[in-house]
Amino acid sequence: MADKKKSRQRIEPSFSSGRERSDDGFNAGERIVGSRRSAKAYSSSSKTYYEEPEPDEEEDEDDEDEPVVAKPRRTRARSRRKPARRAPPRRGFFGFIRSTIYWGLVLCLWAGIGLAGLVAYYGSRMPSASTWSIPERPPNVKINDLDGSLIANRGTTGGEAVALGDMSPYIPEAIIAIEDRRFYSHFGFDPIGLARAMVTNVVTGHAVQGGSTLTQQLAKNLFLSPDRTLERKVQEVLLALWLEHKYTKDQILTMYLNRVYFGSNAYGVEAAARRYFNKSAKDVNLGEAAMLAGLVKAPSRLSPARDPAAAEARAQLVLQAMHDQGFISESDIKTAMAQPPTRSKSYWSGAENYVADMVMDQLPKLIGGDVKEDLIVDTTLDMSLEEKAEKALSDVLEKEGKKLNASQASLVSVDATGAIRALVGGRDYAQSQFNRAVTAKRQPGSAFKPFVYTAALEMGLTPNSIRNDMPVKIGNWAPENYEQRYSGPVTLATAVAKSLNTVAAQIVAEVGPDQVIKVARRLGIESDLQANASIALGTSEVSLLELTSAYATFMNGGYKVAPHVITRVTTASGKVLYQTNTGNPERVLNPDIVTNMNTMMAGVIANGTGKAARIPGWQAAGKSGTTQSFRDALFVGFTSHLTTGVWFGNDDGKSMRKVTGGGLPAKAWKEFMVAAHKGITPTPIFGGGQIIDNGLPMAQTGPNGDQPTTIGNIISGVADGGQPIQQPTLQQRPSQQPIQPQIVNQVSANEDPQDLPPANLADDTNPYSSNPYDSDIPPADVGDSGAPVATTRPHRSSLLDVILGR
Repeated sequence: MADKKKSRQRIEPSFSSGRERSDDGFNAGERIVGSRRSAKAYSSSSKTYYEEPEPDEEEDEDDEDEPVVAKPRRTRARSRRKPARRAPPRRGFFGFIRSTIYWGLVLCLWAGIGLAGLVAYYGSRMPSASTWSIPERPPNVKINDLDGSLIANRGTTGGEAVALGDMSPYIPEAIIAIEDRRFYSHFGFDPIGLARAMVTNVVTGHAVQGGSTLTQQLAKNLFLSPDRTLERKVQEVLLALWLEHKYTKDQILTMYLNRVYFGSNAYGVEAAARRYFNKSAKDVNLGEAAMLAGLVKAPSRLSPARDPAAAEARAQLVLQAMHDQGFISESDIKTAMAQPPTRSKSYWSGAENYVADMVMDQLPKLIGGDVKEDLIVDTTLDMSLEEKAEKALSDVLEKEGKKLNASQASLVSVDATGAIRALVGGRDYAQSQFNRAVTAKRQPGSAFKPFVYTAALEMGLTPNSIRNDMPVKIGNWAPENYEQRYSGPVTLATAVAKSLNTVAAQIVAEVGPDQVIKVARRLGIESDLQANASIALGTSEVSLLELTSAYATFMNGGYKVAPHVITRVTTASGKVLYQTNTGNPERVLNPDIVTNMNTMMAGVIANGTGKAARIPGWQAAGKSGTTQSFRDALFVGFTSHLTTGVWFGNDDGKSMRKVTGGGLPAKAWKEFMVAAHKGITPTPIFGGGQIIDNGLPMAQTGPNGDQPTTIGNIISGVADGGQPIQQPTLQQRPSQQPIQPQIVNQVSANEDPQDLPPANLADDTNPYSSNPYDSDIPPADVGDSGAPVATTRPHRSSLLDVILGR
């Protein structure tokens, strides 16, 4: 039994190290299994196992005598052996494409998720879209001249807003062609344009095109800072989408064109057209429109004011882009390129800009606050006269300024109401915007003397009253004439014409400095005036504008004028915010006083220091003025049509080379006035140049009439006791005690040489004779301390000496 059982036990084959056992008597591939038993067969060729069905137990028992082949078993070493790896299948080209597409889609998905996250994050940092609104465009002030023509625009933008239909059609076409050719087809953000720009920039190796649309640029200009950050770019896209949703394409384009920066402080097409071409945006031609469109990329670098060649080259690229888009033809390009290149000045130029600045200074006070909306300002300026005034100063400076060391000049011209018709604040506005006609205050010199003599006439003197031109001393002050020569007894008319300082000083001593100041104040001088004897020679500083306006009182017959340049201020809708009123002016001078003063000042031009200012066919009156060491030279005069003042000098106060009021200023005054009066019928000045005598004896004594007088006393103006003779009066003298002049015979040391040589020089050497005034360097009012001192002439006995007991 035991043997039988032992024979029935299955013997399992074993494998050692993958090799067949030698006692088995067969190979692994020759395994014998029963037909009805399930066993795993091993194939040596494929080195694989396979199973066959297990036999039923009953059959197994019936066939127990049949030989049984034991199932081979793997050895431990064989079981631990790793199965061989299969070689990866070859994918081929299409497999690579499928993988690329797959991973590309995955990458796009994740990029979209990341981008959505960024948009959501940066969008959450922005205010709610319900609060978004277009910021107001900074207000512009449009300044017009007397005829309504534009003088200048002032404000942050430098120009007013223009409707799309009012501007030249070339401008929007040029902007779209070069900046955003798909403007009318995208939705604010242009993926196609962005991709095209990226490809172009990669191919060229540097930034050639930008991917921002016009809507994005507008959003950046309206709401965002220029910082180049991812946050700003995301917000720019969101705002562009909002703009496209809220506004039409034409509205967006209009806002863009009126706000984009074109360089040189010009925002918007109107400001740029005025800045570079001195014309309105509606008049811009094709070539100019192309140049404007080319500026947007780099306004400073491509500005024609800085680099005309670069601006022209960029404009040609714009023209080609317009042709590619079908906006223009080849013939249009040839016509545009045939036009001469634009050469813009470095800054706004023209003397009218001094007036524009003056308007902006006065405007807040007139409208009661800051400018908060677009305004239109009408002025009194006559642009034709303004150009003539600028040319007159330029001509004289160019011809003689350098050799006479005169570098600057200014001019003011007003009419009988004080309306400013022309104003030039300096030689070149582009170089210096300082207004020397309004802001600067200088000593007027002898140009102040009309106020002195007006005070004297109001005290009872007349143009025929006589004073002695001889050295005088008032306290420690000893005024002198130009060449330290004196004319002896002269009338006041002669003293004014020859600008005799000694006589003017005597007049101030008689009437008192306070009375002179009162007259100047009544005529419109508002600057601080020093109440001392030297006021006779104009030592207190005033502006050219107030001095010229005060002279206009003589021109209009004695009515005070208020200098003004603004006549009306209105809003863009037509609402009047300010209106000037020049009616019912105040009379400040007696007509007879004005007549006599005009007659005396007419003598200045006819026979005196102002001969260089003679206007053919016109009666004119005026007065020259020169300050110490020839630092300032002025001439102020008038006809029945205009009153004009001219100043020459240097900003640093350096002395000119013996330039007097009767020299360069008188020449410039004449050139301007001749041009300004062209085509106008001549009319006489107020009073017609006649002297009105009030009938009082010119030698009448004052309250101390019981004092004995002699002819010598009358001529010298001094009583026997050495006191000044009281002159006849038309009104009560001021209560203050007059300054007592002391008559001296010797030449006093003083740094102020005066206007005139002695009156009894031969006619061929006397500049005040009937010979034409043609000296390049006429006598001065107050000159250089280094002027040669004339020696005292030998004294000749005369009837006057006998009468005075000399």
